Amino acid sequence: MPRLAIEGGSPVRASMLPYGRQAIDAADEQAVLGALGADFITTGPLVNRFETVFAERVGAKFAVAVSNGTAALHAAAFAAGIGPGDEVIVPTMTFAASANCVRYQGGTVVFVDVRDDTLNIDVDAVRNALTSKTRAIVAVDFAGHPSVTEELRSLARSRGLRLIEDAAHSLGATLDAKVVGSFADMTTFSFHPVKHITTGEGGMVTTNDSELASRLRRFRNHGITSTHFDREKVGSWHYEQIDLGYNYRLTDIQCALGLSQLAKLDRWVERRRAIAAKYDKAFVPLKAVRTPAVLEGADPSWHLYVIRLRLSLLNTDRGNIFRALRAENIGVNVHYIPVPWHPYYQKLGYTKGQWPVSEQAYEEMLSLPMFATMTDGDVDDVIAAVEKVLRAHQTPLP
Repeated sequence: MPRLAIEGGSPVRASMLPYGRQAIDAADEQAVLGALGADFITTGPLVNRFETVFAERVGAKFAVAVSNGTAALHAAAFAAGIGPGDEVIVPTMTFAASANCVRYQGGTVVFVDVRDDTLNIDVDAVRNALTSKTRAIVAVDFAGHPSVTEELRSLARSRGLRLIEDAAHSLGATLDAKVVGSFADMTTFSFHPVKHITTGEGGMVTTNDSELASRLRRFRNHGITSTHFDREKVGSWHYEQIDLGYNYRLTDIQCALGLSQLAKLDRWVERRRAIAAKYDKAFVPLKAVRTPAVLEGADPSWHLYVIRLRLSLLNTDRGNIFRALRAENIGVNVHYIPVPWHPYYQKLGYTKGQWPVSEQAYEEMLSLPMFATMTDGDVDDVIAAVEKVLRAHQTPLP
């Protein structure tokens, strides 16, 4: 058996393979250079163009570009009318921003557990958490698997709740052959460099509701009714602030990059799905590995590929497996520490031990490298390293 790199052996590969990264090509560079030479480099025509093309791509009537994915969630919480005294249901297995957007508005986060298979929000847990103060639900598409099912939509409608889909992981994913982007009242996306497309930093909110779209547009622009570009087009100086908003605007430079990247989305999602299929084929036979579940009718876009370790079949814990794989130059990561475990939320009174599925999953999970420009050789290196490390730590059969 090959000696593990962490114990002084040779690593599977010579350089670190990150868990995710952007892909920028000459077309992207030319698009950005073109925007830099235009009259407007922020809040200009490319913002409108990016929004229009993006909305068409995800099947929504409106898209509102903002400065990052967290700004998208904050804008959605504002547009949903969240305020002090309101409760918003949020799954524990997500990045902190999914909950923080509620806190920004003065609302109370009600954390609920997730399904054991997809790690998406558990509808039964949502139902049990509803109170007279519940105002909205934030559903998170964990790893790129759509979370907004008809059951969840019906529950939200029956209680008059706003439904926000955090689709930062799921651009390009489909459920029942319909693209993620119009399942909820508002859907938020992220264009961080590790996501499916990037604008450096950036985000988008999509909706089919014209009033929500108007509130979102004002919110990203200080609560003001028009942009400088809008006023220049009609030769006016007049504007009004009617909400307390933020400067969450996205620049034309970034939107030029986004438009160029969006043209490659289908190809990149197809590649991510091919990588996931190769991982599945390799890891399903490994007894110590639990591969990601995919529900009937869903076609994830695989922002992450998260395996879960069956620790009873190993003689070590996840932390040691993580360190061993990093020593093999496989840049594994962990997504996520349950949000209520963070010190900020602990100080608010949330205590560990209330969300058994997500808390157990956290102890078992590892995110493997997943990005569209991975080569077949990169994928083979990941598989080889996982097999090498797990073989070295498997519990001997009796």
